[in-house]
Amino acid sequence: MPVTVEVPTEKWAGKVIEVKLGATKEEGGSRAGTVTVGGETTLPFLTFEGGIPNQPVVAAEVWDVEPADWSPVLLEAWGNAVKDPVVWAQQAAALGAKLIALKLRSTDPDGQNASPAEAAATVKRVLAAVDLPLLVYGPGQAEKDNDVLVAVAEASAGERLALGLCEQSNYRTIVAACLGNGHVAIGRAPIDVNMQKQLNILMSDMGLPLDRILMDPTTGGLGYGIEYTYSVMERLRFGALQGDRMTQLPLINTVGEEAWRQKEAKAAEGVPEAWGDLAKRGLSWEMLTATSMLEAGSDIVVLRHPNSIGIINGVIAKLMGR
Repeated sequence: MPVTVEVPTEKWAGKVIEVKLGATKEEGGSRAGTVTVGGETTLPFLTFEGGIPNQPVVAAEVWDVEPADWSPVLLEAWGNAVKDPVVWAQQAAALGAKLIALKLRSTDPDGQNASPAEAAATVKRVLAAVDLPLLVYGPGQAEKDNDVLVAVAEASAGERLALGLCEQSNYRTIVAACLGNGHVAIGRAPIDVNMQKQLNILMSDMGLPLDRILMDPTTGGLGYGIEYTYSVMERLRFGALQGDRMTQLPLINTVGEEAWRQKEAKAAEGVPEAWGDLAKRGLSWEMLTATSMLEAGSDIVVLRHPNSIGIINGVIAKLMGR
């Protein structure tokens, strides 16, 4: 006789906070639509246990200058698009990216040292060219980040950009710019649950609502610390579902940056033959890193290879049962 087996399920008291990115004309911005992440009441993709109202999304990494240190595999895949952030962003949108992650590397003091005004003008150009919400990153140098992101925030007031990175030693100016101009802040801690919670507390204590903060736990690439990132993300998500308010923020992972800087993704010579073709290897390194982060609870994965966009969109759809 057939036996009915009841599948045990876990019910959680907590919920991940929803964060909306982008603003339409009616909301004071210029986007055709918005993207909302978060809202989960269950662990990643366990839809039989709880709700996942907003599926994870893919952001495409776009630089405002042609990358000098990227793998030839990436540069060949994007072609001439890397010479113009507008064309690059348009191509990423056409490939299915839901967000554009614009990195203002031209402002690096050790590079071109472009001015904050030039950076703000670039952001405005990209906003005019694509109707997707934007994540905007400074050059990664604290003092210049502050100058650049304040200028960007003011020039794009009302667009509800996500600005980063906010770190414990350098968050006040960026958070203040988000508060004054209606943007979202990206807070990064170095793969540590308590440091991430502390940063979230500090940012919210300035008056920034929790529904305007994203958590970046720092991504470890496949084979280079991914297990630490996975563990921290898992603990953050458990805390969120158990009701810890300061862990209930959506997670974002800069997958492409970490995956493509590893030797296995970029070394063409002096490696074992068993490693196989570099182009396939690098793409696989990014896809496996992205999939791992999604399984750990990522709400936004930032990718570099154009082919990764469609592939990871397909992975998300399958994991969501669609």
